[in-house]
Amino acid sequence: MKQLLMIKYGELTTKKANRNAFINLLTNNIKSILKEYTIAIKKDRVRMYITCEESDCSNIVTKLQKVFGIHGIVICHHVNTNIEEIETKILELVQHQLGQTFKVETKRADKRFPISSMEMNAKMGGFILKNTNLKVDVHDPDIRIHIEIRNEGTFLYTNELEGIGGYPVGIQGKGLLMLSGGIDSPVAGYLSLKRGVDLECLYFESPPHTSIEAKNKVKKLASIINQYSGNIKVNIVPFTKIQEAIYQNVPDSYIITIMRRMMYRIAEQVCHQHNCKIIINGESIGQVASQTLDSMVVINAVTNLPVIRPVACMDKLEIIEISKKIDTYETSILPYEDCCTIFLPKHPVIYPTMEKAISYENLFNFQALIQEAIENVETITQLDETKSNYL
Repeated sequence: MKQLLMIKYGELTTKKANRNAFINLLTNNIKSILKEYTIAIKKDRVRMYITCEESDCSNIVTKLQKVFGIHGIVICHHVNTNIEEIETKILELVQHQLGQTFKVETKRADKRFPISSMEMNAKMGGFILKNTNLKVDVHDPDIRIHIEIRNEGTFLYTNELEGIGGYPVGIQGKGLLMLSGGIDSPVAGYLSLKRGVDLECLYFESPPHTSIEAKNKVKKLASIINQYSGNIKVNIVPFTKIQEAIYQNVPDSYIITIMRRMMYRIAEQVCHQHNCKIIINGESIGQVASQTLDSMVVINAVTNLPVIRPVACMDKLEIIEISKKIDTYETSILPYEDCCTIFLPKHPVIYPTMEKAISYENLFNFQALIQEAIENVETITQLDETKSNYL
């Protein structure tokens, strides 16, 4: 048997002249994430309708709940716009619902239908009262019966599942996420996807100082957020020589500052190579020494690209709450150190100056080391959504 799903766009409906571009991209994203299923999609400027096999419906709904650009998902029923068919289907629907009270809510998009929305609510409410034991409760009903009267017929449903909203991934172009193994950067990636930014990831590894487990941890985090995108790549930068040169030549207090400046330089070049418009990271103001405003100014100065920090003004508990919601938290807290922590000094500078940062960088040939690192970047294009092959 076939099942009909209705998709509500939410924020996309505010886009006016650009709405069709948003809806078309959302359609393509849905087709991509549901490519293993047999579906048919019809869409207009207000709703999208997906016809699928009833046996696939539950799995499809679960996947759709991770597609940005969807405000609501309903399993609905399509009937001809006449009172008899509507009454028959409504009676069938309420008989399969648990509860003692109900409310009817009608949207009359097709103004050719002669009965107003309020009149339709009253008419269908009276029909339900007459043919069931249910009672009316307009404030907090157990069952809500939705009637949408549209040009292509009438759609009936009782329950609406919440989507995750946002914009379709890719509508804003592509950004490069500096993905560490911590809690913050995967959340920053998720929030960027929600605003329509397609992602590539950048990870800095320093073997033998960092372990294969640390690398696999990042791949696992990428595979989790990839469930909200479907096409994320991970670029792995060999950072050992750069990090060792910094450790040997730079005073302890400036090690993190110089290291971050090197990372930003590399990120900018990778952005140019991969057509990324922005750099994204999980920095939160004041959380660590390299995330004070003075540090951000000195570190940011090496790139002309916009640097987006989606969690910059969140406290740690807010970030953790989102990480648990998107299932990255348990992976993020695994005890495998990344290159930002293995050489962490006891007293990193909180108020670095540009003059000192530049003078310390001139103590070694960082340009050649950066070029070598970029030439040896490993790019992973296929991430296992089951995540079973990581860790």
